[in-house]
Amino acid sequence: MNADFYSLKSSYNYHLPPAYIAQTPAHPRDSSRLLVCRENMPFADMHFFDLPSLLKPDDVMVINESKVIPARLFASSKDGEGQVKPLEILLLRQIEQDAWEVLTRPGKRAKIGTAFSVGERLFGRVLHVTETGNRIVRFDYDHTDTFFSILEEQGNMPLPPYITQKCPDPSRYQTVYARFDGSAAGLHFTSALLQTIKNMGVTIAPVTLHVGLGTFRPVKQENIHKHIMHSEYYEVPTSTAEIVNRAKVNGQRVIAVGTTSLRTLEGASDEKGILQSGTGKTSIFIHPGYTFKIPDVLITNFHLPESTLMMLICAFMGYNEAMSAYQHAIQHKYRFFSFGDANYLEKKHDITL
Repeated sequence: MNADFYSLKSSYNYHLPPAYIAQTPAHPRDSSRLLVCRENMPFADMHFFDLPSLLKPDDVMVINESKVIPARLFASSKDGEGQVKPLEILLLRQIEQDAWEVLTRPGKRAKIGTAFSVGERLFGRVLHVTETGNRIVRFDYDHTDTFFSILEEQGNMPLPPYITQKCPDPSRYQTVYARFDGSAAGLHFTSALLQTIKNMGVTIAPVTLHVGLGTFRPVKQENIHKHIMHSEYYEVPTSTAEIVNRAKVNGQRVIAVGTTSLRTLEGASDEKGILQSGTGKTSIFIHPGYTFKIPDVLITNFHLPESTLMMLICAFMGYNEAMSAYQHAIQHKYRFFSFGDANYLEKKHDITL
């Protein structure tokens, strides 16, 4: 295949029977299946609770401590005739205190100056319409409560559109180690499994990446190089940067739990592959041809066809290997996407386009 092939969105397509899209999470969490893809070895079908058997005592495992917020709001506003109309709001990112960039549906009901209410405790007004059609809104509420505490009451989890069943327990869309409002990865871990891994001697190093809409926005143009990723906020603690950089010098493996952790590691590292501590924003778009600087192993879910995350997987383990792994998973009836099964992927070292 020539380089042009890897530039085509259609090259990252695969057929998935709808019945394989997981509608509910596995119970317990670590009973999910785990497709193990090691370099120069056959695929292995395991379960997530088998993960410790794949780890080494001196491994460094990087986790994203960001958690999903109930960012979907069902509001109401009045039209020009004074009639109350429904308005759906999806929080994208916080601009400043009480001001957010949001998606609204339908957009025609969210003109500049439009006032809306969410229940009886949260109110807002549209301040601005961005070039991409998003809205900037400012919220108003009784400041004896915090905005996020009101969200817990009034908001809904923004489940992907392919999940058509309502999740009865919103905590199942949250990791057991989530600390900061923002997003999620690593849904297959239980507290007991995480403790087992720590007891082995594996070092757990946290980062934070608040996943934005750009990660999930469809790639619309056939030439993927024309796709623009939106920036996402990240934090890398000083201790994590020291742990990861020391591991790379000593030849230890760095394992990224979730594509969020991987994108943080790559987005926050310099040209020499040294992870920088601090905060920042990354709009990194990883696809075949990209040279990874830090992670050696990636633990992640199965991703949508033609998505930026599918392109990332193909860059990490090689295009042919990635597509073969997904076909193996389909043939063996793995469960796909957010509530589905997991992959353990070793980075391929001799990828050529």
